[in-house]
Amino acid sequence: MTETSSILVLTEEALSEEDALRLTSVHADEQLTYHLLVPADVERNLLADVLDHLSLFQLREALEAVRRDDEPTRTEAAAALARSLTAFAAAGTPATGEVVEGDPVAVLEKKVGAGDTVREVMIVTRPHAVEDTFHTDWASRAREALGVPVLHVYAGSSFLG
Repeated sequence: MTETSSILVLTEEALSEEDALRLTSVHADEQLTYHLLVPADVERNLLADVLDHLSLFQLREALEAVRRDDEPTRTEAAAALARSLTAFAAAGTPATGEVVEGDPVAVLEKKVGAGDTVREVMIVTRPHAVEDTFHTDWASRAREALGVPVLHVYAGSSFLG
């Protein structure tokens, strides 16, 4: 009996069915399992958030970022996980998942180092101009730390990060 390889999917927001289809199409002809990780307590840098929105000409969103505290809570992360798991099921690929605490890249390191058969990590985020430019985003940090392939895609699009 051969062990099934797994793909870890780290996402900062709920995935759509289209997102799930794009992710699973990368390895469509292989027998893989998918495990989703949704962080509950991501600390965001207010300046980076504002610059991200301004770089995309999202003036209203930049102003809203200054006005609100939008760090995800455990409840919001659980809801995003549930929607993402539903999206994977609707795309024809059942998945498992969990809400995680702490630094998402450290969680990935533990999962990859736990002896599981993690073949690849897929990271789904919104565009973050500052972090992406200076390579401090989750994907850049994961590529340096994990020793497995890391694919970075932007939610709601087919653009690679």
